[in-house]
Amino acid sequence: MQRILHFILKIIASGILKKYNPDIIGITGSVGKTSCKEAVFAVLSANFNVRKNIKNYNNEIGVPLTIIGSYSGDRSIYKWLKVFKKGIGLIFKTDYSYPSILILEMGADKPGDIKYLLSFIKCKIGILTAISDAHIEFFGTQNKIAAEKRLIISQLAKEGTAIINKDNELAWSQQVHTKANVMSYGIHQESSVHADDIILLSRGNELGLNFKLRHQGTVVPVFLPNIVSFQHVYAILAGVAVGVMYDMNLVAISELVQNYDGIAGRTRLLPGIKHTQLIDDTYNSSPIAVRAAIDLLLTLPLSEGARRFVVLGDMLELGQKTELEHNSVGKYIAEKNIDILITVGEIARDFARGAKEAGMLDEHVFTFTSHDEAGHFIQNRIKEGDVILIKGSQGARMERITKEIMAEPQKAQELLVRQEDNWINR
Repeated sequence: MQRILHFILKIIASGILKKYNPDIIGITGSVGKTSCKEAVFAVLSANFNVRKNIKNYNNEIGVPLTIIGSYSGDRSIYKWLKVFKKGIGLIFKTDYSYPSILILEMGADKPGDIKYLLSFIKCKIGILTAISDAHIEFFGTQNKIAAEKRLIISQLAKEGTAIINKDNELAWSQQVHTKANVMSYGIHQESSVHADDIILLSRGNELGLNFKLRHQGTVVPVFLPNIVSFQHVYAILAGVAVGVMYDMNLVAISELVQNYDGIAGRTRLLPGIKHTQLIDDTYNSSPIAVRAAIDLLLTLPLSEGARRFVVLGDMLELGQKTELEHNSVGKYIAEKNIDILITVGEIARDFARGAKEAGMLDEHVFTFTSHDEAGHFIQNRIKEGDVILIKGSQGARMERITKEIMAEPQKAQELLVRQEDNWINR
């Protein structure tokens, strides 16, 4: 039945794209795809009729649904029939409000995912954010991951544009596989669009990132209120690069990116109970992303006597590297002198083992198998001024910990990831 659903959605989406011929900006990579999508949308949406992925719809079902402009029918045949009816209606009746630009994030959990989507989607711009070990369980090697991810740029026409993160060596090396124009972004000074002098800055009651945006000799200052992770700068730079491709003025772009306010579950700074601060990074996890989040934690200012907590759930889909990567991250935590490490889940125990092996004291490392136990323990341990990083893979459901210790749990629906009924009831 799922194959039949995929086939129907593919046929309908193909017909819609053929009729309306929108510009398509395809985005893929091991990390940073959704942030990039949001930044591109922030730049383009003020001046163009743009649509981005609905929710986190980035697979063989979600991307066609975005093209149609419909939510999933879930397990309801009636709802799916309504989706099909809407899609077919777009083909046979002209909708003059249909978007002129589609921003499509494309995920690849296994070999063939990107290839499938590109079999009926022809991108004008392809963005490659980064390539790492995420989903390596299903690919086997980084080279196989790279081969899948680079399809976003290798299938571009000569008139198209490949936008690639120059700071990620494996991503940047894929440029040889495209015949399109190549535009780079990053902190690297030779990037077409780059940022420097990146600092955390307080303006009034707002803490945010401040940096200089540079392109072809033009320099523009940018302040991103309530954005504290340096990784978001990469998303912004990709968005800037797209704006440049659409002949937008750099000053105008710098103003528009201030509409980018981050995404639920991705290094969001939230107030916690007992006047603490939470870094909610619970959307997903990978070794490179955990290290980046820990580095972020170390940059945030601490009041006198306050401590840094790291609360980690399992990193999934790492295959044979699972134990090694968890152990390695644990050692990284110890090396960075984190005050308290708390793990949740059986696999996550290897974080604790690695930290202890690297010299972290037993009384600073705690392991739990349940979210409830961990949440209650954290509530009792934290005190005013502490900063707590919470992170884990999607299946680890670490947003439950955030909800337990956030200052305003009544706002969980608005602020946290996976708050829909189908997630909460799992």
